[in-house]
Amino acid sequence: MRIVLTGGGTGGHIYPALAIGREAERRDPGSELLYIGTKRGLESRIVPERGVRFESIDITGIRRSLSLENIRTALRFVRGVRRAKSLLREFRPDAVVGTGGYVCGPVVYAAAKLGIPTLLHEQNVVPGLTNKFLSRYADAVAVSFADSKPHFARVKSVEYAGNPCATAILGGDPMRGYESLGLAPGTRFVLVVGGSRGAQTLNRAAAEAAAKLGGLPDVHFVFAAGERYYEELKAELGRIKDPSVASRLHVRPYISNMAEVLAATSLVVGRAGASFIAEFAALGVPAVYVPSPNVTNNHQQANAESVVRVGGGMMILERDLTGAKLFETVAGIMGDETRRVKMAEAAKSIGMPEAAGVIFEQLQRIVRSSRA
Repeated sequence: MRIVLTGGGTGGHIYPALAIGREAERRDPGSELLYIGTKRGLESRIVPERGVRFESIDITGIRRSLSLENIRTALRFVRGVRRAKSLLREFRPDAVVGTGGYVCGPVVYAAAKLGIPTLLHEQNVVPGLTNKFLSRYADAVAVSFADSKPHFARVKSVEYAGNPCATAILGGDPMRGYESLGLAPGTRFVLVVGGSRGAQTLNRAAAEAAAKLGGLPDVHFVFAAGERYYEELKAELGRIKDPSVASRLHVRPYISNMAEVLAATSLVVGRAGASFIAEFAALGVPAVYVPSPNVTNNHQQANAESVVRVGGGMMILERDLTGAKLFETVAGIMGDETRRVKMAEAAKSIGMPEAAGVIFEQLQRIVRSSRA
C-alpha cells in the first residue's frame, strides 16, 4: 500500500503518524510511505531520521482573533493545496492519513478533492480545530478516546481505535531500562517527564518533592528534564545535600529508550498528552498527571480525566501544583503497593496495544471501498 502521512508541529501528531506507517510496513512489507509536513515543525527532523521520505509545504495556523495574518494564512492554504496536489499526483497514494496539526489541512483537503481515501486520527478527547474542519471531507476517523466519538457524528466510519503510540511502546526490556539508568534491577522509581521538550513548572515542583525523599527510603526519582531545562534542574537538585536522598536522584536531558525505561517504571509524573497516556496505559503504568494549561481547548485535562475516572491515575491541576502536594500524592501511591498495583491494573484496562493494527485495518477497508 502507498500511504501519505501528514501531521506536525508537535511529537503528539508526528509519532502517531509514524506508528501507523510502521504498522503498514510490518503488515504489508511492500508498503511505501511519504510524509508531508512543514520545514518549521519537528517533523522535518524526526521523519528523515526514521528513514521516511519527507516533503514540505508552507502553511501556518489560523489565529483565533481577527488578524491580517489570517489573510496571509488563507493564501498559504491555497498555495499549500496546490503543492499538496502536485505531491499527491506524483506519489499516487492509495490513502492519506492525517494526525492533526495545521499542515494536515491542505494535504487532506487536496486528497479529498482528488478522490483519494482519507483517514484522520484524533489523539485527544477534545478534537483539534484542524481535525474538526477536515472531518467533513474525511472517509474515516479513528479516535484514541471513546469520549471523542460524538464530536465526529457526521462521519460515516468512526472507530474507537486507541493511539498507535501504544503499539510502538511495546516490547521494551525492563532490564535494559534499569541498566541505562544505572539502577539495580527491581529498583522502585518514579519517572518525571514533561514531554519531549520538558516542562519547567513540573520540574521545579518535582525537585521540591524529591527533596522530601527521606520519607520514602527505597524510592528513586528519574527526571527527563528536557534539553532546555536540564542544567537548571541539575543545579536545583545539586542543592540537596542529604546524601541518602541525593544518591537516589537521576536526571537526564532526554530519554531515548523510553520503551525500556517505562517497562521498569513504578509510577510516572507527567503531562497528559494523548501519546504519553496511551503508552502508560498500554504498559499498565499508573501516573500522576499535571495537565498543561497552555494547550488548545484545555484538552490535556480532559485526557487525564478519562484515566482518573477508571482509577488508573491521579490528577493535580498546575494551579494547585506544589512540591509538598506532589510529594504527598506520590508517597500515597508508592507507600501503598496494593494501591499502586490496583492503579496499574486500572490503567492497563484502558490500554489499547493493538491500536496501530486496528487503524491499519480501518485504512484497508476505506481503500477497498473506494475501489469497489
